[in-house]
Amino acid sequence: MISVQEVNPMVLGIRALTGLQTLATSITEEIRQGVKKPFQQVIDVSSGDPHKAGMKPTSFVRQVLAACIYSKLLEEKSLPLDVRQRAHMLLGACNGGSLGSYSPTSHGIPLVKKSVAEFIMRRDNGVISSPEDIILSSGSQKCLSLVLHLMASGKGETQTGVLVPMPCPHTLPPLLEMSGVTPVLYQLVEDQGWAVDLDELHRALKTAREHCEPRAIYISNPGNPTGHVQDRKTIEEVIRFAATEGLMLLAEEVYQDSVYGPEKEFISYKRVLFQMEQEYSETVELISFHSISSACMGECGLRGGYMEVINMDPAVNTFLRNMQATCSSSTLPQLALEVMVNPPTPEDPSNQTFSQEILHYQTTLSQNAQRACEFLNNLPGMNCQSATGGVFLYPRLHLPPQFIEEAEMLGVEADVLYCQRLLEEEGVCLGAGCENGQNDQNYHIRLCVLAPPATLEEVLARLRSFHLHLLDRFP
Repeated sequence: MISVQEVNPMVLGIRALTGLQTLATSITEEIRQGVKKPFQQVIDVSSGDPHKAGMKPTSFVRQVLAACIYSKLLEEKSLPLDVRQRAHMLLGACNGGSLGSYSPTSHGIPLVKKSVAEFIMRRDNGVISSPEDIILSSGSQKCLSLVLHLMASGKGETQTGVLVPMPCPHTLPPLLEMSGVTPVLYQLVEDQGWAVDLDELHRALKTAREHCEPRAIYISNPGNPTGHVQDRKTIEEVIRFAATEGLMLLAEEVYQDSVYGPEKEFISYKRVLFQMEQEYSETVELISFHSISSACMGECGLRGGYMEVINMDPAVNTFLRNMQATCSSSTLPQLALEVMVNPPTPEDPSNQTFSQEILHYQTTLSQNAQRACEFLNNLPGMNCQSATGGVFLYPRLHLPPQFIEEAEMLGVEADVLYCQRLLEEEGVCLGAGCENGQNDQNYHIRLCVLAPPATLEEVLARLRSFHLHLLDRFP
């Protein structure tokens, strides 16, 4: 019989993610049918979906999209002038003046790609970005899936490998599994705030070359789910490592708008790359990903994103475009993406409301992260690294040996059993560490802190009740 510890950690993560979400749905349905529970509703803070957690959409985004969907609203004077002007401009970029038409090109509406390139140049202090290097898709994960499928080849020792951080985004293990790519795991340093360690990268790469062919390194910055924000020195080290080892850089930068740590700032991999020597800036292959699922936009359900392809062979760029042609991005999320990268200017009527709403998002996220981290560190049997960006906290559980033994007898990971019991007894859905690829007996849970403060307080209260009760049962 194969034990839990012998199973590929990526497969364990997929099973855990599916199982917990299924259980949450089942309990919610039971409540709807009148089954009595110790709680009135399930609170799901396992994923980075702020609207699901109760945060309100940004008014400017929804107003523009509403006018695009129902064009008669363009005549509605109650909508701010800049909203109507933006909707009119976006509809003019659609075939037939309607978002119900196909995109003019399979890899994105030209106007949207132009706005994305201009956003990148503003973000990176003038570093050149070309719309021709931008490919729009139905979310950053879809973009990454296209790249992984393009890279995948070989079997056994020749199978494509990708260096993957541990912990990694919980959406990554299923993509690697479906793409037939071997994950090469490198461990982030927890007691240094989940920092990237260069020696660990070299160790992981050397070990991997004995059983696969590593071709890329995946980076999440700000870290998902760790909340770590990489500094320039770290980014330069990773770029030099990739150049020396002939690896492509895959930079997931979805939470770039949610950096809140003291003296921390988001610096893109592209910006640092183009400020380095020509031997790096003109040769290192880089694909960066961004999405409307970002913290302040939060439009996870629309599924829109882009990738920027840098220093890639033109034939590869063309091939990626052709692959995207088979499943071109929907029009609505492309228009939402344009609004995200091209927000109201200070001269626009919507700017004051928009700025206030974004400030509310950022303040809520920062205060919640600090509040939750302090709370978790005050619980016995739990410790949490401070996050400086992103929307998650990733605390470590120090579970009683008897509880771990019970999990082993049931054939599940201990952090999964912890989340199952928490869900059943208190109605809180968290993510289990093994969903993020963890399989090293250092158990963790994943908590999204971008939620209304009252919701977060309810989550923390229920978590405390469950956790202390668990420790009482297993002294």
